[in-house]
Amino acid sequence: MAFFSKLKDRLFKSSSKLEEGLDAIVEDGGAEEAVAAPEPAAAPEPAPEPQAEKQPEPTPDPTPAPPPEPVVPTPVAEPAPQPVATPKPAPAPATPQPTPAPTAKPAPAPQPAPTPEPAPAAKPGLLARLTGRTTAPTEVKRELDDDMLEQLEELLITSDMGVDTALRVTANIAEGRMGRRVSSREIKELLAGEISRIMDTVARPMPLYPTKPQVVLVVGVNGSGKTTTIGKLASQFRNAGKSVVIAAGDTFRAAAVEQLQVWGDRAGVPVLTAPEGSDPASLAFDAMTKAEADGADLLMIDTAGRLQNRQDLMEELAKIVRVIRKKDPDAPHNTLLVLDATTGQNAISQVETFQKLADVSGLVMTKLDGTAKGGILVSLADKFGLPIHAIGVGEQIDDLQPFDPEEFAAALTGLEKG
Repeated sequence: MAFFSKLKDRLFKSSSKLEEGLDAIVEDGGAEEAVAAPEPAAAPEPAPEPQAEKQPEPTPDPTPAPPPEPVVPTPVAEPAPQPVATPKPAPAPATPQPTPAPTAKPAPAPQPAPTPEPAPAAKPGLLARLTGRTTAPTEVKRELDDDMLEQLEELLITSDMGVDTALRVTANIAEGRMGRRVSSREIKELLAGEISRIMDTVARPMPLYPTKPQVVLVVGVNGSGKTTTIGKLASQFRNAGKSVVIAAGDTFRAAAVEQLQVWGDRAGVPVLTAPEGSDPASLAFDAMTKAEADGADLLMIDTAGRLQNRQDLMEELAKIVRVIRKKDPDAPHNTLLVLDATTGQNAISQVETFQKLADVSGLVMTKLDGTAKGGILVSLADKFGLPIHAIGVGEQIDDLQPFDPEEFAAALTGLEKG
C-alpha cells in the first residue's frame, strides 16, 4: 500500500486530469439525485406472544361472591343435641370452593412479568426512514448516451490512451448501460475495471532462468532512465540472493559510466567498464566471459541511448546482439526496453523499432511522476501485449516496483484502493 499511495501521489497529473475530466463530463447535462440509502432492517417483534397467555388468568376474580350464603343451618329440631343429625350437607360441597379462592389470588402476580413490550419501539422505524430521506446525500448523475460516450472517448485520447484503445474501452463501458443514469464515481469504477482488465494480461515480473549467466540487455532512447533502472534492478536482484554483474556498455558517455558505478557501489554489485569510445559489442562479449567465469546469476548490459530514427546507432545495437549470440545463441535472455512516459504516443514507434532490432521481451516504464499522459501504458499493453515488468515514479530505490494493474488503474483514475 505504501507504493500505491506514492504512485497515486506521483500520478497526480494523470489522475487529476482524468478525474476532473470525468466530473466535468457528468456535470455537463447531469442533475443532482439523492443517493439511495440502504433500507434499515425491520426490527424483530417477538413481544406480543406473552400477552395472549395472561388473558385467561383473571377469570377467578368473580368467584368470591357465593361464600356469604352458607350460614350454619339448624332446620331439624328433634335430635338437636346430636351433631350427627345435622349432616344434611347438600350445600356442604359448595363451602369448600370459597376456601381455595383466597389462595388463588396469587395467580394475578404474573401480570407484572410481561411488562417488556418492545412492539411499540418498532414503530419509530418508519419515522426514522422518513426523516432520513430529508438528509440523504446527493450526487450528480447523467444519462449515458452517445454524446457522453463521445466526450469520454476524447478525454481518453487526450490522456494518450490511443484512439483504438479509447474506442474499445468506451464501447465496453457502454455495453448494457446505455440510457442508464450514472455518476462520475460509477464511470471511474467502470474505467478502472476496463484498464485493469487490459493490463492484467501484461503484468508479469521479469522471468529468471537457470542459465548462468542470464544476460539482460537494457535498451532505450536517450534520457529514458536506463542507467538508473539497471542500478535499481541490480539492487533488487542482489537483495533476492542473486549474484549480479553490470556491464557499462554506454562507452560514449563518461557520465553514464560514472552514474552506473555509483549505483553499483550502492547495490554492492561489480561494474565492468571499458575505455571511453571503445566498441560496446566487444565490452559485452568480455563481460559475458567474466560473468561466466565468476559464476554470476545475472549479467545486466547497459547500452547507449539512441533515437529510433538514427539508423547508424540502431545498427550498432544490432551488432551487440549478434556478438552476444556468438557466445550464447540464446542470449540475450531478456531484452528490456525502458520507456519514458513523458514521450506519450512516441513510445509506440520506439517499441516497434526496438522490437525489430533487439527482439524486446519486456517493458519498464519510468517517469510516471512527470506526465499527465499515463494512459500511454494502457495503449502499449493493448497494442503490443508485451510484459510490463516494472514501473518507476521517482529516483529512490523503492520507486521502481513490479507492475500491479489494479493499483495502476486505481491511481490513474483517481480511485481510492480499498
